Amino acid sequence: MRPAPPTPRPAAASTPLTWLYVPGDRPEVVAKALGCGADVVVVDLEDAVAPDRKEHALRATAELLADPRPGRSPVHVRVNALDGPLAETEIRTLAALPGLAGLRLPKVQSPADVQRAADWATTAAGPVARHLPHDAEGAVRPAGHALAGRLAPPPTATGAGTATLAPAAAAPTALPAAPALYALLESALGIEHAFAIATAHPALRGIALGEADLCGELGVRDDAGLAWPRSRTVVAARAAGLAPPPQSVYPDVHDLEGLARSCAEGRALGFLGRAAVHPRQLPVIEAAYLPSAEEIAAARETVRAATAEGGGALALPDGRFVDAAVVAGARRVLELAERRR
Repeated sequence: MRPAPPTPRPAAASTPLTWLYVPGDRPEVVAKALGCGADVVVVDLEDAVAPDRKEHALRATAELLADPRPGRSPVHVRVNALDGPLAETEIRTLAALPGLAGLRLPKVQSPADVQRAADWATTAAGPVARHLPHDAEGAVRPAGHALAGRLAPPPTATGAGTATLAPAAAAPTALPAAPALYALLESALGIEHAFAIATAHPALRGIALGEADLCGELGVRDDAGLAWPRSRTVVAARAAGLAPPPQSVYPDVHDLEGLARSCAEGRALGFLGRAAVHPRQLPVIEAAYLPSAEEIAAARETVRAATAEGGGALALPDGRFVDAAVVAGARRVLELAERRR
């Protein structure tokens, strides 16, 4: 007996097309990003932050997310590698803050990585470290009780570490639910496990490629070597009932024509939207992924004909065959078309 297909996960209120990454240790840049029109702002605690500024970035991000409405755009956070020393503290610190819309998990290689992150997200953090770096540049103050007891690293062996810890709080309590999780596939092993990762936990809302690290591992020099990983990621996401993944970052922020061509290629592969590293990339990405006037007209005709026939397969006057899958695709086109208004 064949297993039933996965049930589609709950969709966002609107389909994100642009995901803007900003460094977490620069609150003034984050504040500007929140007003620049990106569908999602991703505060980066990983690659964009130097090692000696990681803790400062975490505190600044926690202060931001203590506000239930930190800006006009939803805020996601990319934490550090799950097999490193920082991710557990970051996830446990941020998971229950009211302004957090999602956690992006880098370098996910197996379902166990997602499950471990979800476990951390649903366990209250421990005591607060009293002595923190970057006091000279101005401490980021916890905002009210929302941050109390959530800014310390996990317990270590006696004598390990340098922070002085406050007395232990009461026993950890379970948080209501894990926040939305997004897995980034950045290795050959992650690509091999793409579908298993995409179905690893109910809190997982999406997967995406991290192409820079993947290219380095595979020794890939051009887009031809990424064709299979890209298609694999799209197929795994859709098979798991997730939204189509966004494309990885286009690294040249000055080459907008190249960005537009790359987005057109990504759209043809089944991607939806793209990550960005500069606001000037946002309108190019959105224009590339919004349907054209011709596509909108064709979608309207398809939906109108299917509605008139009351369901089932049919042929349109121009000879196009229409069934339920075609109608569903047409409805997605019309949903995206609403953004043009």
